[in-house]
Amino acid sequence: MSNPNYFRFGSFAVMFAVMASWEMLASRRLIVASKPLRWSGNLGVLAIDVALVRLIFAVLPLEMARRVQGTGLGILNTVSPPYWLKVVIGLMLLDLVIYLQHLMFHAVPIFWRLHMMHHADLDLDFTTGVRFHPLEIVLSMAIKLAAVVLIAPPPLAVLLFEILLNATSMFNHGNVRLPPAIDRFLRLLVVTPDMHRVHHSVLPRESNSNFGFNFPWWDRIAGTYRDQPSAGHEGMTIGLAPFQNAKRQTLLWMLLLPFRGRYEEGA
Repeated sequence: MSNPNYFRFGSFAVMFAVMASWEMLASRRLIVASKPLRWSGNLGVLAIDVALVRLIFAVLPLEMARRVQGTGLGILNTVSPPYWLKVVIGLMLLDLVIYLQHLMFHAVPIFWRLHMMHHADLDLDFTTGVRFHPLEIVLSMAIKLAAVVLIAPPPLAVLLFEILLNATSMFNHGNVRLPPAIDRFLRLLVVTPDMHRVHHSVLPRESNSNFGFNFPWWDRIAGTYRDQPSAGHEGMTIGLAPFQNAKRQTLLWMLLLPFRGRYEEGA
């Protein structure tokens, strides 16, 4: 715990390499847009996001969790379960917050303007899992910090949550193939690529489902779970209907997307 950044960066680098290799060896879908163009945009916005968070926020979730411990603030500071149970509960509650945040970003028009940059990707691969508008990242970090104060999870729970969120975001956005039997089993424990891919369908009735990032249970409990896309995984269209021009997937276009006027005007 003395150098948590090593754990975070190391887990990110390992997952990046694993998913890149897996996609080359067992792709699920044929790509429709230029990979160099998409990757330069997706990874470029990741670099901006990391720099912006470091610039704006003096305290990040792990440090906030350390400060909240023992203050009497927060839900888990009012109870005394075993430490391991506190870690598990903290992890679960943080994941629930992310699920509810994701619902909000689809339901509230001003937040959707920011979030639609993520959905405007014409292909779905592991780099889509780090493609979020910088303003969305800032808002998301503020929500995460507030959640840490409200919940008061142990610092270990926050560290595990951040590592897990980074890893599962790349995993469930991956353009990778899993045997159907394995996919059905994994869906009991974690959001799989086939489960989350439905959420990136061009059809609103499908994109307004499967909001979970880490755990699949919230969608099932809330009734937002959809098993498969109507056109099948190979036949479904990824992205947003007004933004299907593959040449527009540049970093500048992505950053300006929320300010392009009415959503219906498209590309």
